[in-house]
Amino acid sequence: MLQCTSVTDVPFHETLLALASMEGGPEHPPDVLAEGEFLLCELGEHDEAAEHGAHLWTADVPGEDRDLWLTWTGTGAHSVYRFSALPLCPALLRDLATRTVTSCAYFEHHPGPHSWAVTDPLGDLIAERIHGEVRRLTAEDGSAEG
Repeated sequence: MLQCTSVTDVPFHETLLALASMEGGPEHPPDVLAEGEFLLCELGEHDEAAEHGAHLWTADVPGEDRDLWLTWTGTGAHSVYRFSALPLCPALLRDLATRTVTSCAYFEHHPGPHSWAVTDPLGDLIAERIHGEVRRLTAEDGSAEG
């Protein structure tokens, strides 16, 4: 499934306050976020009844698995924001052949599929172009030596 394409401007001062007041938050919240930034919904495509969500910070609290998320509905001046320290989704994907375990990167009770089933077409395109450029540069370096 494709990633949701909803984007929101970050409510800067409210986000700094949420980061500064969370247990296990960053020591200096302005280093985490710049004014005028935008966030992309990280969840899989979902209907308009579900909130969009963007991960802001992973709390550094022993024994606590809670991340700070910005969730929102609406767009532009009609956006409604909420900051929540949410528990991690407990879902795991086990690959018996490779003996790897992948945790879902979203919050508990998130809408839509788990993170391992969501693809980011823009991220994939950027990665493809970077890999192509590395191959091109590597080939040029190899031909220059030979």
